[in-house]
Amino acid sequence: MTKEQNDYITYRLQRATDTLNDAKLLAENERWNSSINRLYYACFYAVSALLYFHSIEAKTHKGVRIKFMSEFIKTGLFDKDFGKLFSDLFDWRQEGDYSDFVSFDKDLTIPLLTKSEEFITLIEEFLNSNEMLTRTV
Repeated sequence: MTKEQNDYITYRLQRATDTLNDAKLLAENERWNSSINRLYYACFYAVSALLYFHSIEAKTHKGVRIKFMSEFIKTGLFDKDFGKLFSDLFDWRQEGDYSDFVSFDKDLTIPLLTKSEEFITLIEEFLNSNEMLTRTV
């Protein structure tokens, strides 16, 4: 892997962490719709890093979701619960951003904060373990 590729992956993972922290701040202030939006983007940035690491191209948000599902969920590399989480966040973000009279709440959002953090950590660990394998070969 080149330095530029590594820098890009590191950048995307940092965006994921920063955006997750934004989601937490929004939740603390009971801004549930905005928190859901940030949770989706936090996971999106992490999944984007994962796809990039494996040279899997996707040009749209829907494409990222489809590629993640086909390459990592259906193959069993990641538990299907994380596929459901990412799909649900995608749908809720769409609904919250583009539909009228949508209002998320604490009961939905708070558990998603924990699950999203676990998901991002899992992707980071997966990338770190694969990167070590790549370096030793």
